[in-house]
Amino acid sequence: MGIRAIVVDTAGTTTDLDFIHNVLFPYSVKALPEFLERNQQNVLVDNCICDVRDIALEPDASLQRVTEILQQWVAEDRKATPLKTLQGLIWKEGYAKGEFKGHIYPDFIDAIKRYTSQNVRVYSFSSGSAEAQAMLFGHSDAGDLNPMFNGHFDTRTGSKLDKQAYLNILNTISLKAKQVLFVSDRLEELKAASAAGLQVCQMVREDKVRTGDFRTIHHFDQLNFEQ
Repeated sequence: MGIRAIVVDTAGTTTDLDFIHNVLFPYSVKALPEFLERNQQNVLVDNCICDVRDIALEPDASLQRVTEILQQWVAEDRKATPLKTLQGLIWKEGYAKGEFKGHIYPDFIDAIKRYTSQNVRVYSFSSGSAEAQAMLFGHSDAGDLNPMFNGHFDTRTGSKLDKQAYLNILNTISLKAKQVLFVSDRLEELKAASAAGLQVCQMVREDKVRTGDFRTIHHFDQLNFEQ
């Protein structure tokens, strides 16, 4: 039974971690106060503000306090859904203004074209929102890559460290576990996907990446599917 779909992680796998941490995160921190002030009446933004108060156990937190909590979560790299949603909305404005382009590794840009021609479905799975992923790939150095993706998954599917999230993905894309390959740089995610029965492969782009017993590759050129 051959591989019918590949699910790729984003940061450290398809995009440089430095782009996320040195460009996108600081931009969202700087933009948060003005963005929340301007959009607090927006239903989605208001829901996120309420969720932040709930998660922080501060039901009466002012808008300024909510902003401080969110900025602290960015510093901690918290995977909180309201933060990821708000960051996605802020980055959308940044991409639209041409403040930055989405960094994608050139070897993945070549590979996704190859996989598409081989009729292998391609999905991304990130702790960043699905919308943020669509923007990253839609405003990439190589133009809009979204038409070559079959979908984007985020924490609404479940934690990337939880086996159930990968079972949920299988259920959504209607494939057997052995037909799906998950590629990530993080061992903990690979263990969770492997526990769900998926084929797994670790992307090791830097020497400091902690490796285990899984197959490793250094770029997507090493990953081919002959159907």
